Amino acid sequence: MKTARGDIVLVLFPNSDLRTAKRRPAIVIQRDGLATGLDQTLIAMVSSNVGRRGHPSRIYLPLNSPEARGTGLRLDSVIMADNLATVLDSEIEMLLGRLPDMTALNAALKYTLGVS
Repeated sequence: MKTARGDIVLVLFPNSDLRTAKRRPAIVIQRDGLATGLDQTLIAMVSSNVGRRGHPSRIYLPLNSPEARGTGLRLDSVIMADNLATVLDSEIEMLLGRLPDMTALNAALKYTLGVS
């Protein structure tokens, strides 16, 4: 499946132990046209555990907000720019939707990675 930056996808997201994984939404964060020659995609985890919100590396998306419209998410969610993974393209099951504005996520990624 071809994806673009900002797409919300359903994917088998690896747990930090690298032995287990959970099917969950994630957001594609790599630039479009990265062309590394590898069939893989860089993503950030999306969690429905809203208790994880409130950190500068995380974006809270209440379901009734304009930011959540079109994402395909079914619950209030937190995009966790501090929980990144590279997954094989073949592990991306489907496109759920798209984040309409990447401004807050860009800031969260900058915070996480310490870049300006």
